[in-house]
Amino acid sequence: MQVCGVEIKGTEAVISLLSSHDGLINIPECRVRKIEYTKKNTTSDLRYFQSTFAKLIEDYKIDAVIIKERPLKGKFAGGALGFKMEAAIQLIPELNVQVISNIELKEILNHNPIPIDFSDTGLKIFQQQAFNVAFAFLSTNEAS
Repeated sequence: MQVCGVEIKGTEAVISLLSSHDGLINIPECRVRKIEYTKKNTTSDLRYFQSTFAKLIEDYKIDAVIIKERPLKGKFAGGALGFKMEAAIQLIPELNVQVISNIELKEILNHNPIPIDFSDTGLKIFQQQAFNVAFAFLSTNEAS
């Protein structure tokens, strides 16, 4: 199974690809680390973001996209453009998209800790949350 973890930060969708085969986790090479949505906030820009994301998913034969949920209210609430980006990803036809909350993520990682230090993955530090989300999804789907 090949998955894409996503953390939406501002106007960027930070991604991390992970694959699992026979219990082994692999971090495949990816041509991008994040996909940006311009701040112009036009329909054509949102469609461009959606088509760029869909093309990436198609090219890497991703089975599922897992998005880290952002709070609706409070100090760490997500912005309007971020929620538009999330909706654009969720509306890509025939794409399995799931959203995972921070509470679920912490519980999963407590039961299934990541077996290596993040610094050993070869990913950039800003990709850590996207990696964690993808790992949590894979670890729960292997267990079930």
